[in-house]
Amino acid sequence: MRDFDTIIIGAGHNGLVCATQLAKAGQRVLVLEAQSEAGGLARAREFYPGFKAPVAPAAHHFSPTVARALGLEQHGLTLAPAAPFSALAGDGTAPRIVRGESLSGASAADSAAWPEFRAQLQRFADALEPSWHKTMPRIAKGPVKSLLPLGQVGLRLRRLGKEDMREFLRVFSLPMRDLVDEHFEDEALKALLAWDGLIGSRMAPRSPNNAVLMMLYRMASQSFCAGASLMTALGQAASAAGVTLETNAPVASILVAGDSDGQRAAGVRLASGEEISAARVVSSADPQTTFVKLLGVQHLEIGFSNRIGRLRCNGLVAKLNIALDGAPNFDGLESASGRLLFAPSLDAIEFAFDASKYGEYSEHPVLEASVPSLETPDLAPAGKHVLSAHVMFAPHALRAGWDEAAKADLAERALAVMERSAPGLREQMLGHELLSPVDLEQHYGVTGGHWHHTEFALDQALMMRPTYEAAQYESPVAGLWLCGAGCHPAGDLTGMAGYNAAQEVLA
Repeated sequence: MRDFDTIIIGAGHNGLVCATQLAKAGQRVLVLEAQSEAGGLARAREFYPGFKAPVAPAAHHFSPTVARALGLEQHGLTLAPAAPFSALAGDGTAPRIVRGESLSGASAADSAAWPEFRAQLQRFADALEPSWHKTMPRIAKGPVKSLLPLGQVGLRLRRLGKEDMREFLRVFSLPMRDLVDEHFEDEALKALLAWDGLIGSRMAPRSPNNAVLMMLYRMASQSFCAGASLMTALGQAASAAGVTLETNAPVASILVAGDSDGQRAAGVRLASGEEISAARVVSSADPQTTFVKLLGVQHLEIGFSNRIGRLRCNGLVAKLNIALDGAPNFDGLESASGRLLFAPSLDAIEFAFDASKYGEYSEHPVLEASVPSLETPDLAPAGKHVLSAHVMFAPHALRAGWDEAAKADLAERALAVMERSAPGLREQMLGHELLSPVDLEQHYGVTGGHWHHTEFALDQALMMRPTYEAAQYESPVAGLWLCGAGCHPAGDLTGMAGYNAAQEVLA
């Protein structure tokens, strides 16, 4: 039987970050990936002959802290300022935020309100930033030093001053609509500003909970990188550190040694039947996959397994990839670079979300698109391009079920929305593919097809993510750890969950 110090389940970005950190510390690390290539949702997928696109979000705010720790610049990764973000309302106007800082295409009143609004939110994001790179303290009694992350945040909030601290406590759980309505008048701009608190989640502009907190999480790092270059750099860094990576190696189960009085993870069994032993197993899979499918609830206390079973994991995002015969043209924009939002108002987002509550998708979906081949030309043949869009809100549990007819219908509706700002787009199409949340679940093994593995909400965040007794990356079963997007801080391509998990393992 082969033996390693650590086995990592899944070669997505968090799995590779964790593996590289552990290998650099001298551990013998094996990463097992079910797919034919590493990368998970960030891996470029061929959806039409010669055309590729990743499934992951267009805005890759990868953590500079993690990039430095892994030396990713030595492997070709370049972190750039945030990509331009434009709102296309279908009327030829396009409010645009560049580098996460400057605003253009807005009214005089909105332009005047923007600097202080943006500066205040950035102060709030900076105050929270230490918590994303730290392990949250346990709810139960623990060592005093475990409270340091909360103490750092509290101190940073105090240093904001009385007025900012009061305002932070007022707005951090506000519905996004209330926040942006207080400051701005243009509907397309308000939709643009609210979007980063909503995309990938089960929330709409009027939803109470934590959309503002999600936006602040995404503001903590405004660094942008192309998904393909990120995964290439992570793969090279892992190899240089001595990580053993095996693809086409799906894990069937986690091996457990001992009895009910002293169980511990002892390795894995592959779908091929091979068993591999290890001192610890670290899973970058989602919590339900890890505990229910791979470990088995027979090894867990019933209260814990019930909490895992109740995690909200059903995704609401479909991915539409389009092969184009040339670069698309959008009304109101000189260039199609960056992120493009097709949501004319907050009401448009709200109404699209309303349909999803009843197991339907909207007649007028809202979506974020990009042309990744502008940044990464090898995603398409010379002179041709890829348009990649995240379509909201597409419920995993579609009432009529996801079949080819449903996917074709949603793709047609999304195209109709984009054509209002991109005349002639349909004539440029060579082919397309729409992946529903069910497709994401089946192709990538993500329960519910959810970006974040489990919903980012106040009851599933911080020291409650994914639930207590597993919020410090260590599980109730000794030797079994978590490092995926279902851990603190959350999903997106930040690398912070994998980085934090490695620190805990090494500690």
